[in-house]
Amino acid sequence: METGEGRPAVAATLRALNGALGRPAALWVKESGARNLRHRDFLAPRAALSAAFPEGQVPGDIVAGVMSLGGPGVLAVRGCQETPAGLAVQLRRPEAFRRLLGFPPGPAPAAGAPAGWVVLHCPALRGPAALRLRHLRPLLLTDHLAQLLRAQGVSVCLVPELPEEGRREVLQQLRVEWPCGSSGSALSESVSALKRALGQCPCAAACEQGPGTAALPEDVICKVHLKSFVEQQGLVGYDPNLDVLLVTEGKLRSLAELQQAVLQCTAGGQGSCCSIVHVVSCEEEFQQQQLDLLWRILDPGAHTALQKHLVCGPVKVTNSSSPIGADQYFQLRRHQMYEASVMKYGELAQDEAWTEVIDSLTVAAIRFEMLSTAHRSQITLDLQDSSISTKGTKSGAFVMYNCARLATLFDTYQRAVERGTYPPLPPAAELNYSCLREEGEWLLLFNYLLPFPEVLQQAAQLPAPTKGIRITANIETVCKFLIQLSMDFSSYYNRVHILGEPFPHLFDQMFARLRLLGAVRDVFHSALATLHLPPLSQI
Repeated sequence: METGEGRPAVAATLRALNGALGRPAALWVKESGARNLRHRDFLAPRAALSAAFPEGQVPGDIVAGVMSLGGPGVLAVRGCQETPAGLAVQLRRPEAFRRLLGFPPGPAPAAGAPAGWVVLHCPALRGPAALRLRHLRPLLLTDHLAQLLRAQGVSVCLVPELPEEGRREVLQQLRVEWPCGSSGSALSESVSALKRALGQCPCAAACEQGPGTAALPEDVICKVHLKSFVEQQGLVGYDPNLDVLLVTEGKLRSLAELQQAVLQCTAGGQGSCCSIVHVVSCEEEFQQQQLDLLWRILDPGAHTALQKHLVCGPVKVTNSSSPIGADQYFQLRRHQMYEASVMKYGELAQDEAWTEVIDSLTVAAIRFEMLSTAHRSQITLDLQDSSISTKGTKSGAFVMYNCARLATLFDTYQRAVERGTYPPLPPAAELNYSCLREEGEWLLLFNYLLPFPEVLQQAAQLPAPTKGIRITANIETVCKFLIQLSMDFSSYYNRVHILGEPFPHLFDQMFARLRLLGAVRDVFHSALATLHLPPLSQI
């Protein structure tokens, strides 16, 4: 990136615009709709100006300050004028294209200390061997969140480790990367230490079985009074029905695994503590709160006080006569994807080479079904209606299809270069970006290429709970971003002919468009990587 300018960014430009108005409140908004972008890129709405300035009139010297904005990451302003809607700013668009596309990306930062550690705990993997849909949602969310955090330089430890071969196969089908194995003796030592702590715990008591009471499970060690602990510590956000917990060997083993993960994160001077996020379904939230409190009681360290709960809403299934497991769900969606592919592409889709394509489309469909909705909200799956998976602009298959269209475009161009039809693409700094005047081109740059790093950063944020232990994260951001990008790219690609006639006077525009779409392709690839979805080279 050009020295002194830095990568242009929406956030940096908004900060500069707000600073130019000299008001503490954030008055400016970024436009995103094609209709408004024909006239302006940023707007300080009339209502906000009326509250900030007498009679809503912005002094001339402030307008002049907006016109002369500069600084690292700040986009240059072409015009600033009063309109009925408010104070409107339009950017120097050819310069914005040049600054973002005209220079190769800088070298990757040298590896250093991680930007923090996070333990992601997915209790769904401790349940029965057959994963249910209510387990699948937090599992896919955890997998996606781990990738988003790693993209921000955060080191992630996933808990629990997987011992069962059968479950590994389902996870491999879904392209979920999860650690396998067992901590062995270290885990046993942690369980023993927790048992010793339990013997000295004032909240613990022996389980006395009186006459006529139901027999207790054999692995119960003792009982712990959670409610009194919550009251003594003044903890908030816990279910008021939490009372007495029967402590078993399995519960202590779960805590021991979490302890081992924390030790791994904090070993070797990598930090005194780390964040712990329990990603749970709403059906399992109560049980996880019990374990949370038991861990606080037995190991009252800084890390146990940093526990957060990210709760997923329910997964409702329609048109199914019986409960369905994750493996059955995958096979059903795969069959529907195969049928849809045969209908669209005929015998071609029955070729063995298409097996990998159909598997990738199936995983994409499932991930987008599970991850496009805010994690707190309910998901409703109609198992007989395959259209959400195989058709329409909101499906994972649609995103993968448009990614494949880009791959085909560049493959076609490369083959034409090898035949001598077109010259090779010149270096990015030599291209004429003033040729990019079609409104779809600015839409792609301003709504997707420019804000993409901020989109990833926002999706990976794990804010502290405002009150209690629950947190809200914007995990759905990447899927929604990819769906919207696919719709706008598809509209542009259907409207504009990229590889035109091989006349030299048309090459400038073709080269600039190829550079723009190469950057769009890179964004697709980077975003899909956070979903463990490799891009398709063809459909």
